[in-house]
Amino acid sequence: MGISIHNAIAEASQLLRDAAIDEPRMEAGLLLAAVVGRDRTFLIAHSPDALTDEHLQTFRAFVQRRIQGEPLQYIVGHQEFFKLDFEVTPDVLIPRPETEIIIEAALDLARNDPKPFIADIGTGSGCLAISLLHELRGARAIATDISLNALRVARRNAERHNVLDRLAILVADGLSALRTDELFSLIVSNPPYVAASDFNALPREVRDYEPSAALVAGPDGLSYIRALLADAPARLRSGGYFIFEFGFGQDKKLQRLMDSKVWQLIEIRKDLQQIPRTMVLQKR
Repeated sequence: MGISIHNAIAEASQLLRDAAIDEPRMEAGLLLAAVVGRDRTFLIAHSPDALTDEHLQTFRAFVQRRIQGEPLQYIVGHQEFFKLDFEVTPDVLIPRPETEIIIEAALDLARNDPKPFIADIGTGSGCLAISLLHELRGARAIATDISLNALRVARRNAERHNVLDRLAILVADGLSALRTDELFSLIVSNPPYVAASDFNALPREVRDYEPSAALVAGPDGLSYIRALLADAPARLRSGGYFIFEFGFGQDKKLQRLMDSKVWQLIEIRKDLQQIPRTMVLQKR
């Protein structure tokens, strides 16, 4: 008889704890749930049941990958974001709770627009564009990224959540490939904003596994945002909005970079730790 679900999780929890993984028991449960194709409630209800040799072998391999620092989301292949479940691979950033602030701000501004036209720049998994299309049934969107592999992930996520018929997906660096004769009501972006000198100080899960091109933006971390601030006005309707995420301590620098003749600062939203995280601008 093979090892039970209970004992497998206990064994894995201890290994993860020894490797200084936060919340080791929860992570062990999530890894095993992914292996057996069930949720954690099932594992609790069936904790005395024996695992098959195949499931146990796969589970132990998953645990070793996590011990080495590979993010849980890449191992299990998905991450929840704003009520939806998104496929993630090492070609895309893992969607994070603080990025949901962009969605919340966008929805506050777009609810009264019957047909919002949205651009998601540097879309990665597609979580911003797809979440907005899911919430705004009259909206359509264009999602861009420099990575063709990332766009393949975004396309699969769009198909999964039934919004592909309202989403165009383009390989592009920033706003460069977008037409100027059709203007957006809203541009959103979770751009790279890590300074090159700060890259090595990132947590190993981020530094060693997430795509560096989606993280690093020049010496001061602002080169990508700087380009978007310059290029976005030509792609926005008068009164249109630009909403984007930025890094710790960058809010004052961004306010100095912003051309007040072009942009009106509507608000800066903070994350759950009360750190300024998301800027909402309106084109004058």
